[in-house]
Amino acid sequence: MKYRQLRGLFLITAMALLVSAAGSVQASEPVLLGQHGDWTAYTFMENNGKVCYMVSQPKKDEGDYTKRGDIFALVTHRPAEESKNVFSYIAGYTYKAGGEVTVKVNNQTFTLFTQDDSAWAPDQGTDNQLAEAIRRGNTMVVQGTSSRGTQTTDTFGLNGSSAAHKEISEACGMN
Repeated sequence: MKYRQLRGLFLITAMALLVSAAGSVQASEPVLLGQHGDWTAYTFMENNGKVCYMVSQPKKDEGDYTKRGDIFALVTHRPAEESKNVFSYIAGYTYKAGGEVTVKVNNQTFTLFTQDDSAWAPDQGTDNQLAEAIRRGNTMVVQGTSSRGTQTTDTFGLNGSSAAHKEISEACGMN
């Protein structure tokens, strides 16, 4: 595995363990399902329910900042919660309060809401449309503004996103 992938797996595992340590969620360590181009598929157990997700990091991140944490785009299935295609974005910085994030996939634009260092689609319909656009698209560009007013633009490759989505859908029985 490449350093960046190992680091990403470590960070995702650490996030799951932090939530688990808080006592609200019992989570196992993520298990690699497969690497598909720019996207990687994983599964883990959370409160006796299977969770399947695909994750990627940007090929290019731009902005006038001196320090920024790791950046991740994820699509997650939680069949026990009847939750599918949930798009989430971890920016590597705290967003401006009340800010929005725009995600452009080819000619489609989506608006996400923010909280702390993360952004999400406002509803299941937008999640489904965004997951479909990612599976069919070539590039994804995410733009946001930090709590310090720094504007960022992150560019993701979508190579392998369709195969990664198929793998997480099969693993979680959500075809």
